[in-house]
Amino acid sequence: MFSTEQLIKMALTEDLGTGDITTMSTVPSNSISTATVTFKEAGVVAGLDIFALVFRTLDASLKIEFQSHDGAEVSPRTAVAFVTGSSFSLLMGERVALNFLQHLSGIATLTRSYVRELPPDSRAVIVDTRKTTPGWRSLEKYAVQVGGGKNHRMGLFDGVLIKDNHIRATGSIAKAVQQARKLAPHTLKIEVEVETLEDLHEACRAGADVVMLDNMEVSLMKEAVEKTRQAFPGVLLEASGGITRERIAEIAATGVDLISVGALTHSARAIDISMNIMQSK
Repeated sequence: MFSTEQLIKMALTEDLGTGDITTMSTVPSNSISTATVTFKEAGVVAGLDIFALVFRTLDASLKIEFQSHDGAEVSPRTAVAFVTGSSFSLLMGERVALNFLQHLSGIATLTRSYVRELPPDSRAVIVDTRKTTPGWRSLEKYAVQVGGGKNHRMGLFDGVLIKDNHIRATGSIAKAVQQARKLAPHTLKIEVEVETLEDLHEACRAGADVVMLDNMEVSLMKEAVEKTRQAFPGVLLEASGGITRERIAEIAATGVDLISVGALTHSARAIDISMNIMQSK
């Protein structure tokens, strides 16, 4: 798994290459500037520490002052940070630093909009998926948390999720659960993806801890919840597949425990954020 430091160094190398030709050919090497980082639209802030780390990776002498914090909801034209130091460093790191801040804030903003659709009395929580940008997973899942969502498994290594292809390759739901129970660490929950009530019953009888109700109609989902609560009250139920913000309230009303949304990470729009040099000397 990429570390944040590795990702930042890779992003800077990708952008700078052999050097910032424009800055080096136009800006005096001894120039000192102060830049303001501003949200140009409303959003949820996420990634300020990563933004700062980009600049500190380039130039440890830069002074960064936060005017906000991760998780804050800000309105348009809100300044969230000031960066002071070498104009060279500010200009060379601007795009990469903003890319991180814009993308992570976009995920946090979208996640918060989904979380807000949950009815006040709902037991459900909004969770993410593994549909993330390669190399960015830990950061994108962090942004989901900032937005008020929860994380599903980080990868294939920290949770058992038996999906349709696993079942076909193994032979049956019961056999797949049995094999997983035998070989997986006892600390990991076992989840099974199902599409019918018959498969749901088989998964519960086999000992699944969590069952994912994949692409079920709301009426069928509600029936699945009612039957599971009666016969297998300890099993958690997750709604998944085709989840849109407009459907959150009705899905939550079925009584499911989890609502997983791939769009939180794979379809979040970057927030429009600018960095403008206000003064130089």
